[in-house]
Amino acid sequence: MAIVEFDGFLTVVLACLVSYIFGALPFAHRLSSRKGIDIFSTGTGLAGASNVFRSVGKGSALLVLVFDVAKGALAVIVSAMMGVEGIMLLLPAVVAVFGHWNSVFTRFKGGDGMAIGGGVAIGLFGIVAVLAFLVAVLVGLLAQRLPFSSLFSIVGGYLTLYLMSYGNSEQSNVALGFGAVVVLILIHAMLGHRRRKQAFTKIG
Repeated sequence: MAIVEFDGFLTVVLACLVSYIFGALPFAHRLSSRKGIDIFSTGTGLAGASNVFRSVGKGSALLVLVFDVAKGALAVIVSAMMGVEGIMLLLPAVVAVFGHWNSVFTRFKGGDGMAIGGGVAIGLFGIVAVLAFLVAVLVGLLAQRLPFSSLFSIVGGYLTLYLMSYGNSEQSNVALGFGAVVVLILIHAMLGHRRRKQAFTKIG
């Protein structure tokens, strides 16, 4: 019994290591560098699709968005293939997001985690996450004139995800746990933007 439990623990640890590597892949940094731009020294200072869009261009931003979503989804899918199940999948999911925030390949700098969070949701919930994303986009468009429109968008998307998972007890537990991941991403993004705004104000 102890051997089985140790094997399960080891599987989760290995899945977390793999997920960190996925999350840490610095697509925004590499694509921006090819254009001669240091993404960490321009715009918001974040290695994400929105900053690449403003600082590099639409094509590069679209690639970054696709790659960041893909690495979040793959982190969860590969972890599931390794044998991690149910709510335990949230562990490698969180580690993937952490890897995106603190990439070993870019001296522990990264993005805010929105896109990779979306990828994690797709890996965990499949088509339900895609539908929730569409709702989030719709809410964002309707609320674009309001303060914190992106926050309304994320809340609308998450509520859709949770309600559509409610009938399945295991999935609803995963959805509830994923809510904590969403909160972490939001807090990290808000604190990061505030720190960078203060830094740019001092420089100016």
